[in-house]
Amino acid sequence: MELPACLGSFPGVERAFVFFVHRLSPRCTSRARFTPLAVAAACLAAACAPAADSRAPTTDVAPVVVDDFGDTLRAARPAARVVSLNPVISEAMFALRADDRLVGRTRWDAAPPEIRRVPNVGDGLRPNVEAVLAVRPDLVVLYAAEANRSAVSALRRAGVPTLSMRTDRVADLARALHALGVALGDTIAARVVADSVSASLRAVAALPAPVSVFWYAWDVPVITIGAGSYLGELIGVVGARNVFGDLSDPSPQVTLESVARRDPDFVLAGPRAAARLQDDPRWRAVRAVRERRVLIIDTTVVGRPGVRMGEAARSLRALLDSASRAR
Repeated sequence: MELPACLGSFPGVERAFVFFVHRLSPRCTSRARFTPLAVAAACLAAACAPAADSRAPTTDVAPVVVDDFGDTLRAARPAARVVSLNPVISEAMFALRADDRLVGRTRWDAAPPEIRRVPNVGDGLRPNVEAVLAVRPDLVVLYAAEANRSAVSALRRAGVPTLSMRTDRVADLARALHALGVALGDTIAARVVADSVSASLRAVAALPAPVSVFWYAWDVPVITIGAGSYLGELIGVVGARNVFGDLSDPSPQVTLESVARRDPDFVLAGPRAAARLQDDPRWRAVRAVRERRVLIIDTTVVGRPGVRMGEAARSLRALLDSASRAR
């Protein structure tokens, strides 16, 4: 069974976390907590930039970005009314201090808390185009899934520019931020945020002793996290070993018997998934489950490859470090 590559992009309830597999203050990535490296990058960028306001076009040639559907966005003027149908982008709008331009978001958006004041236009996959058009956007940002192609076509026919980006892996965030910066007319801020996120990931120290983990994503069928997922990358960032890291799919289907054979040191799961797993007698075939070494992930933090990736890595690292010392 092949799940969507957007795993991690649309967490809300835990089931959404599973099938769309990814506390800083709402503005901390764009304001006060930059690392020295990020600040230096910002200063260098500012020094090399024209004296004009970075949000204002400085030439007669409109900046152009090609999205992950191959569509071209010509940013003749900075977008002022943005609908984000991708929670990674919605959160990034706050980090870029452009949340005042956000006029619509999905029902899956949960962070930062201030997102709730933005009108909810429904789902991010196969969206209600009429609901999106009702808030009069001059840009709609979507997740680049096949399920959204028809919506993109309808929006473009209606004269509304679109930007469709995949946000599945760590490296995808920098690309998405750059494209968003072009659309908003502020590529400097986009670069600063991207550099800050990268620095926060590099700053996460690896575990003192490597441990192996199995990420329990779903039970019927048994779904785990493979090498193709941001969450698989996160395991590597903290210095752990994914027992199914040899599988290239983001969310491969495996068997309970194969989990038992690979014998992970710990099982990672969301709160509800962990409760199901520990109540199911079949899972006692896995030694880590029998020995109560099931670690509960904070799915509100560890869920999407967005601007809080550094916080997600620190959270996972602390969880594994504490469990390893207690073992």
